[in-house]
Amino acid sequence: MKATSIANHEKTFFETGIDTAKKEFVLTKMTVPIKGTNQVMPYVSCIPKNGDTSFYEPERNTKTQIVLHYTAGYIKGDVAALSKPNERVSTPFIIARNGTILNLWSSAYWSYHLGSGAVGGNTNGAKRTIAIELSNIGFLKRIGDQLVTVYSDTDVYCHISETRFYTKLAIPYRGGQYYARYTARQYKSLIVLLRYLTAEYNIPAAFLPEDKRYDIVAENELVNFKGITSHVNYRSSGKWDIGPAFDWEKVIEGLL
Repeated sequence: MKATSIANHEKTFFETGIDTAKKEFVLTKMTVPIKGTNQVMPYVSCIPKNGDTSFYEPERNTKTQIVLHYTAGYIKGDVAALSKPNERVSTPFIIARNGTILNLWSSAYWSYHLGSGAVGGNTNGAKRTIAIELSNIGFLKRIGDQLVTVYSDTDVYCHISETRFYTKLAIPYRGGQYYARYTARQYKSLIVLLRYLTAEYNIPAAFLPEDKRYDIVAENELVNFKGITSHVNYRSSGKWDIGPAFDWEKVIEGLL
């Protein structure tokens, strides 16, 4: 999908509530207060119309960490992938490119989101963490003057001249040099969501040091870290979310 088509793609989802698997969702605008402040967090409750709850575990556990991901997709497919019946591979939050925070289920519950072979174990890690997905296609390949997605060499995302749509790293990260850019609205909403979650679950607004932020972290250190991490800290390969193409400083400063 071209970057210029994403806004309309999202618009149709928020108008219809139908994902790429043709599942229907009830979308309800809501707000929740942020503890210790006079602020509220706006979000959209995104609940399957058929009442399905089989894609997450309604079990409460102590939360000590927040893990950031990107979806490697677009919002209709993101919702479809994270609400597959009986698969239990999901996250409570997806942030659309227009900044809307979608809430699929209570952040007090859990579902698998780290994957097989994750540092500290997929199950234990999923239970003690809260996952946030940012809707973003991820790393891009350059073919001539076009940037294409990893799904197909003919799936053009943008032209190399359209620099507003991507970030080019000086040093490739895990084999990728070009990454789809996050929107200003996504960063703004992510900061508000992190303020809410850190206050709600008493999780420190702390980040790994930069020299450890973009790679796998030793098990004892990662399991015992209280704060905000990303998927790449749990997986040594096969994942790129969220590396140095993300503006970490913007988020860190926003939480000060």
